[in-house]
Amino acid sequence: MASMEIANAVERLHQVLERRPGAGMHDDSSATARWMDGLHVVIAHANGHEVATDMPTEFGGPNDGTLPSPGWLFRAGMASCLATCIVINAARQGIELTTLQVSAHSRSDTRGVLGMPDADGQPVQAQPFECGLAVRIAARDASAATLRELVEASRRASPIPQAAQNAMVVGLDVDIPDT
Repeated sequence: MASMEIANAVERLHQVLERRPGAGMHDDSSATARWMDGLHVVIAHANGHEVATDMPTEFGGPNDGTLPSPGWLFRAGMASCLATCIVINAARQGIELTTLQVSAHSRSDTRGVLGMPDADGQPVQAQPFECGLAVRIAARDASAATLRELVEASRRASPIPQAAQNAMVVGLDVDIPDT
Protein backbone atom coordinates (compact mmCIF):
# COMPACT_ATOMS: atom_id res chain seq x y z
CA MET A 1 0.00 0.00 0.00
CA ALA A 2 1.45 3.36 -1.03
CA SER A 3 1.97 6.12 1.54
CA MET A 4 -0.91 8.16 0.11
CA GLU A 5 -3.31 5.21 0.43
CA ILE A 6 -2.19 4.68 4.03
CA ALA A 7 -2.62 8.38 4.82
CA ASN A 8 -6.11 8.42 3.25
CA ALA A 9 -7.23 5.30 5.09
CA VAL A 10 -5.94 6.61 8.43
CA GLU A 11 -7.56 10.00 7.83
CA ARG A 12 -10.92 8.32 7.17
CA LEU A 13 -10.53 6.32 10.36
CA HIS A 14 -9.55 9.47 12.27
CA GLN A 15 -12.69 11.26 11.06
CA VAL A 16 -14.93 8.36 12.07
CA LEU A 17 -13.36 8.24 15.54
CA GLU A 18 -13.74 12.00 16.00
CA ARG A 19 -17.49 11.67 15.31
CA ARG A 20 -17.91 8.43 17.25
CA PRO A 21 -15.09 7.92 19.79
CA GLY A 22 -16.75 4.76 21.11
CA ALA A 23 -16.13 3.10 17.75
CA GLY A 24 -12.46 2.91 18.72
CA MET A 25 -13.14 0.53 21.59
CA HIS A 26 -12.93 -3.11 20.57
CA ASP A 27 -11.74 -6.50 21.67
CA ASP A 28 -8.44 -7.38 20.02
CA SER A 29 -8.02 -10.70 18.24
CA SER A 30 -7.18 -13.50 20.63
CA ALA A 31 -4.01 -15.50 20.33
CA THR A 32 -4.56 -19.09 21.41
CA ALA A 33 -1.50 -21.16 22.29
CA ARG A 34 -1.77 -24.94 22.06
CA TRP A 35 0.91 -27.22 23.48
CA MET A 36 2.04 -29.80 20.93
CA ASP A 37 4.82 -31.79 22.62
CA GLY A 38 8.05 -31.13 24.46
CA LEU A 39 8.29 -27.33 24.58
CA HIS A 40 6.74 -26.90 21.12
CA VAL A 41 3.70 -24.59 21.18
CA VAL A 42 1.55 -23.40 18.27
CA ILE A 43 -0.20 -20.03 18.53
CA ALA A 44 -3.30 -19.59 16.39
CA HIS A 45 -5.10 -16.46 15.23
CA ALA A 46 -8.88 -16.59 14.75
CA ASN A 47 -8.31 -16.34 10.98
CA GLY A 48 -6.38 -19.64 11.03
CA HIS A 49 -2.86 -18.21 10.78
CA GLU A 50 -0.46 -20.07 13.05
CA VAL A 51 2.98 -19.39 14.50
CA ALA A 52 5.03 -22.06 16.26
CA THR A 53 7.49 -21.54 19.11
CA ASP A 54 9.97 -23.71 20.93
CA MET A 55 12.64 -23.20 23.54
CA PRO A 56 16.42 -23.41 23.34
CA THR A 57 18.36 -26.50 24.34
CA GLU A 58 19.07 -25.10 27.84
CA PHE A 59 15.38 -25.69 28.59
CA GLY A 60 15.21 -29.02 26.81
CA GLY A 61 14.11 -27.62 23.46
CA PRO A 62 15.39 -28.73 20.07
CA ASN A 63 19.02 -28.38 19.08
CA ASP A 64 18.33 -26.87 15.68
CA GLY A 65 16.82 -23.54 16.80
CA THR A 66 14.49 -23.39 13.80
CA LEU A 67 11.56 -21.98 15.80
CA PRO A 68 11.54 -18.70 17.70
CA SER A 69 11.04 -18.57 21.45
CA PRO A 70 8.05 -16.78 23.04
CA GLY A 71 10.45 -14.05 24.23
CA TRP A 72 11.60 -13.46 20.67
CA LEU A 73 7.96 -13.10 19.57
CA PHE A 74 7.52 -10.46 22.29
CA ARG A 75 10.50 -8.49 20.95
CA ALA A 76 9.31 -9.05 17.37
CA GLY A 77 5.89 -7.69 18.32
CA MET A 78 7.43 -4.55 19.82
CA ALA A 79 9.66 -3.95 16.79
CA SER A 80 6.90 -4.62 14.26
CA CYS A 81 4.36 -2.51 16.14
CA LEU A 82 6.69 0.49 16.35
CA ALA A 83 7.69 0.14 12.68
CA THR A 84 4.02 0.05 11.68
CA CYS A 85 3.22 3.16 13.73
CA ILE A 86 6.18 5.01 12.21
CA VAL A 87 4.98 4.15 8.68
CA ILE A 88 1.43 5.30 9.50
CA ASN A 89 2.59 8.58 11.02
CA ALA A 90 5.08 9.23 8.23
CA ALA A 91 2.30 8.75 5.67
CA ARG A 92 0.00 11.10 7.61
CA GLN A 93 2.72 13.75 7.63
CA GLY A 94 3.65 13.28 3.98
CA ILE A 95 7.12 12.02 4.86
CA GLU A 96 8.49 9.65 2.22
CA LEU A 97 10.57 7.06 4.05
CA THR A 98 13.53 5.56 2.25
CA THR A 99 14.83 3.41 5.11
CA LEU A 100 13.16 2.00 8.20
CA GLN A 101 14.47 -0.73 10.43
CA VAL A 102 13.40 -1.29 14.04
CA SER A 103 15.20 -3.71 16.34
CA ALA A 104 14.07 -4.73 19.80
CA HIS A 105 16.45 -6.16 22.35
CA SER A 106 16.21 -7.21 25.97
CA ARG A 107 18.21 -8.72 28.81
CA SER A 108 16.73 -11.38 31.05
CA ASP A 109 17.79 -13.59 33.92
CA THR A 110 16.84 -17.21 33.23
CA ARG A 111 16.65 -17.88 36.98
CA GLY A 112 13.33 -15.99 37.00
CA VAL A 113 11.70 -18.49 34.63
CA LEU A 114 12.81 -21.28 36.96
CA GLY A 115 11.51 -19.49 40.08
CA MET A 116 14.99 -19.23 41.58
CA PRO A 117 16.08 -16.59 44.11
CA ASP A 118 19.02 -14.22 43.80
CA ALA A 119 22.02 -14.27 46.18
CA ASP A 120 19.99 -12.32 48.79
CA GLY A 121 17.13 -14.83 48.66
CA GLN A 122 14.85 -12.44 46.75
CA PRO A 123 12.84 -13.86 43.84
CA VAL A 124 14.39 -13.19 40.43
CA GLN A 125 11.77 -11.65 38.17
CA ALA A 126 10.81 -13.65 35.08
CA GLN A 127 10.33 -10.64 32.79
CA PRO A 128 13.22 -8.95 31.02
CA PHE A 129 14.88 -6.41 33.29
CA GLU A 130 16.13 -4.30 30.42
CA CYS A 131 14.51 -3.68 27.08
CA GLY A 132 15.17 -1.27 24.24
CA LEU A 133 14.25 -0.33 20.72
CA ALA A 134 16.68 0.88 18.06
CA VAL A 135 15.39 2.67 14.97
CA ARG A 136 17.30 3.29 11.75
CA ILE A 137 15.36 5.74 9.62
CA ALA A 138 15.87 7.94 6.58
CA ALA A 139 13.50 9.93 4.42
CA ARG A 140 13.50 12.27 1.47
CA ASP A 141 13.34 15.94 2.41
CA ALA A 142 12.97 15.40 6.17
CA SER A 143 15.38 16.75 8.76
CA ALA A 144 16.93 14.63 11.48
CA ALA A 145 14.84 16.55 14.04
CA THR A 146 11.64 15.81 12.12
CA LEU A 147 12.48 12.11 11.89
CA ARG A 148 13.41 11.94 15.59
CA GLU A 149 10.06 13.53 16.54
CA LEU A 150 8.26 11.14 14.16
CA VAL A 151 9.86 8.16 15.89
CA GLU A 152 9.23 9.50 19.40
CA ALA A 153 5.58 10.34 18.64
CA SER A 154 5.12 6.92 17.05
CA ARG A 155 6.57 5.22 20.11
CA ARG A 156 4.08 7.06 22.35
CA ALA A 157 1.26 5.76 20.10
CA SER A 158 2.60 2.23 19.62
CA PRO A 159 0.42 -0.24 21.59
CA ILE A 160 2.87 -3.06 22.26
CA PRO A 161 5.85 -0.96 23.39
CA GLN A 162 3.45 1.14 25.49
CA ALA A 163 1.95 -1.98 27.10
CA ALA A 164 5.43 -3.16 28.05
CA GLN A 165 6.57 0.26 29.25
CA ASN A 166 3.44 0.92 31.29
CA ALA A 167 3.26 -2.60 32.76
CA MET A 168 -0.44 -3.21 32.22
CA VAL A 169 -2.26 -5.59 34.51
CA VAL A 170 -2.67 -9.00 32.90
CA GLY A 171 -5.72 -10.93 34.08
CA LEU A 172 -5.72 -14.70 34.38
CA ASP A 173 -8.61 -17.17 34.14
CA VAL A 174 -7.90 -20.85 34.73
CA ASP A 175 -10.27 -23.58 33.47
CA ILE A 176 -9.67 -27.10 34.74
CA PRO A 177 -12.06 -29.49 32.97
CA ASP A 178 -13.30 -32.62 34.66
CA THR A 179 -11.31 -35.64 33.53
